[in-house]
Amino acid sequence: MQYKDFAFIYDNLMDNVDYDKWVDYVEEIIKKEDVQVKNILELACGTGNLTIPFAKKNYDILGIDISEDMLSVAREKCIDEGIEVVFLNQDMTELDFEVYNLDCVLCACDGFNYILEDEDIQSIFDNVYGLLKKKGVFIFDISSYNKLSNILGNNTFGENREDITYIWENYFDDESNMVEMDLAFFTRNGEYYQKFEETHYQRAYKNDEIINMLQNTGFDYIKVYRDFTFLDADEETERVFFVCKK
Repeated sequence: MQYKDFAFIYDNLMDNVDYDKWVDYVEEIIKKEDVQVKNILELACGTGNLTIPFAKKNYDILGIDISEDMLSVAREKCIDEGIEVVFLNQDMTELDFEVYNLDCVLCACDGFNYILEDEDIQSIFDNVYGLLKKKGVFIFDISSYNKLSNILGNNTFGENREDITYIWENYFDDESNMVEMDLAFFTRNGEYYQKFEETHYQRAYKNDEIINMLQNTGFDYIKVYRDFTFLDADEETERVFFVCKK
């Protein structure tokens, strides 16, 4: 299962990511697109690294994630910080949400790369379209085809920290356009290390594939953003943001 034991060390391993800058960037997009946003539905919210900063900025935000363990961490963080955020444990391919006329639907940090089948991502896009208000905005990013196929694909990564060591082996399948990521973690438990493993799968989508599905849904305004120098990423090769308005 993905993001089970990993959920409880995820934030430790992502401590180099400036999530406040992600939030600022999304707000910059909203401003550029001239959209009034007070409420946000966040898909694949994980441990709330964007959800919580948005809540602190007084957005009415609700987070959905398939991993109850990731949500458990998110809820604990909210308790620690004294804020209230609603989190729902749902598979976004089977989205069950009956609040309509939303200002914004957000899915960040390559959540859609975990959706492996065309019909599933098309279904998500259709549901999002139905939930948005007129002139509402749908913002999401994906890891690019190049990133998954060439930068991560068929490569091995690892890191040895004081209390956590991991090995990350990747295998890219050119036929399915999927990367299998085998992760082995070693976490310190007193004098010993405890090992656990997870296997993750991500689909590499080309921009045209995503745009075609968005158009099939009914979005007639689709913009691709590549200017995000706030990230430690090459904007042309690693990550792509899509912005759609209903």
